[in-house]
Amino acid sequence: LGSVIAYFTSAKFLLYLGHALSTWGDRMWHFAVSVFLVELYGNSLLLTAVYGLVVAGSVLLLGALIGDWVDKNARLKVAQTSLVVQNSSVILCGVILMVIFLFKTQLLTLYHGWLLTLCYILVITIANIANLASTATAITIQRDWIVVVAGEDRSKLADMNATIRRIDQLTNILAPMAVGQIMTFGSPMIGCGFISGWNLMSMCVEYLLLWKVYQKTPTLAHKSAKVEASELKQLNVKKESDMKPAEGVQLIIEKDVTGLEPQQEKEVGCAARIAEPFITFRDGWVAYYNQPVFLAGMGLAFLYMTVLGFDCITTGYAYTQGLSGSVLSLLMGASAVTGIMGTVAFTWLRRKCGLIRTGLISGVAQFACLILCAISVFMPGSPMDLTVSPFADISARLFENEPLPTIASPEPEMIFATGMPNLSNGSIIPANSDPEMSPEPVPLISVSLLFAGVIAARVGLWSFDLTVTQLLQENVIESERGIINGVQNSMNYLLDLLHFIMVILAPNPEAFGLLVLISVSFVAMGHIMYFRFAQKSLGKQLFVCHTPDPKAAPDSSPPGNTSTV
Repeated sequence: LGSVIAYFTSAKFLLYLGHALSTWGDRMWHFAVSVFLVELYGNSLLLTAVYGLVVAGSVLLLGALIGDWVDKNARLKVAQTSLVVQNSSVILCGVILMVIFLFKTQLLTLYHGWLLTLCYILVITIANIANLASTATAITIQRDWIVVVAGEDRSKLADMNATIRRIDQLTNILAPMAVGQIMTFGSPMIGCGFISGWNLMSMCVEYLLLWKVYQKTPTLAHKSAKVEASELKQLNVKKESDMKPAEGVQLIIEKDVTGLEPQQEKEVGCAARIAEPFITFRDGWVAYYNQPVFLAGMGLAFLYMTVLGFDCITTGYAYTQGLSGSVLSLLMGASAVTGIMGTVAFTWLRRKCGLIRTGLISGVAQFACLILCAISVFMPGSPMDLTVSPFADISARLFENEPLPTIASPEPEMIFATGMPNLSNGSIIPANSDPEMSPEPVPLISVSLLFAGVIAARVGLWSFDLTVTQLLQENVIESERGIINGVQNSMNYLLDLLHFIMVILAPNPEAFGLLVLISVSFVAMGHIMYFRFAQKSLGKQLFVCHTPDPKAAPDSSPPGNTSTV
């Protein structure tokens, strides 16, 4: 009993609990805000698209600056500030949305509708601030606090990372389901009120949990000072091949202890203040490029350039192939299960083969599963037809002077032309066909192979994600953790943005097969980058699998690394 009480009051469990509350609120909000914007703007996707573009562009441009702010300030101050800003922004957004839902008709008549437009801009701006604060929270808790709480035990760090990902997997499925039910049986306004109330309660509890974790982990109060940008650049550019890891650690410690003199008051010109964010942005990307784990981070970022996930794009394609919402919900549940299996596989493989080799094995497993997706493109039932122009439907409607279609109903079945399954022979009868004409059914083999590959690949994907996450935690010096992980987030968003642009350029179902092949190619390139990193790090011992010391994990640090955990 005593050990159970000790666990539930430990810093590790309190960190899990705080992350679960934070992630639950995040997932509810991210799901609901898109639905709210569609509902408000006449069932059009315009506001949702603008919101997505603003969020991606903001993190892309400000990721390094957010990380630099995390590095320069005390841990507790950063965590508490980002928590309060994030939750307050969501609460304020919820209140504004409730006002819009209540008085939308009146707002439309005031100032020729400009007041309502201003409200839309305000909602998107504040929601973007909430997302930036959420990014700061993720960097400080998942990339810094968790490392300090784990201490020198890298096996404990791996277990904590895996548990955090399992929480993410569960909340990704359960939180949207919960708020979706409230919005369905209540109303969007009730949904806004619920989310605002949840974030207010959650903010108070999370604030207390952060304070408890901080008290139980005294080392969180000690943070290496942020070295000057010029010194940081010299440390990154200078890579002495004969330097031992221990010497590198001593060098960093000396910089932290003796290299920083008391700051003297200076009069900084206006131009210098304006230029400072741009210099930080540049130095952050240069520091990221010069990290020993640069190729591993790039490999992870390349996995974001894909349509092979359970996002709105793949879901939309599935509807065009006749899969119902209930089938897709089951497939999403299966993907969550395989994702959790990936976190279990990560901890087991790391104990058996070491951290870097775990990434190699995970990459091979993911790519092997995605081969099924590539094969599905050429199987019966695949709509791929490269002779069809990507903008055929749009051009036809423009020439006919017809308006582009909008979403007529929030129900998935109304968004896309769905089909009716023919259970006797495993095929789909298109929904827009005349039953009396007995159309030729569409075979299910192509879409079945596609989703089988996507779901199976989640095991390797999440194991690989955890591998790169821990490599960044272990091999980035403490004073750079924020800015390096901020740039990593920017890279992830950049590739994610490119994948949406790719879909915009080829939006027809007939071109989806080409997008699948491009996605598989980018995944392959990402894992080739990781293979090159592993080859540099392990050399001839690359394929020699052994059981490492769970605490030392000597093969998880590249040669010449100048950091310690």
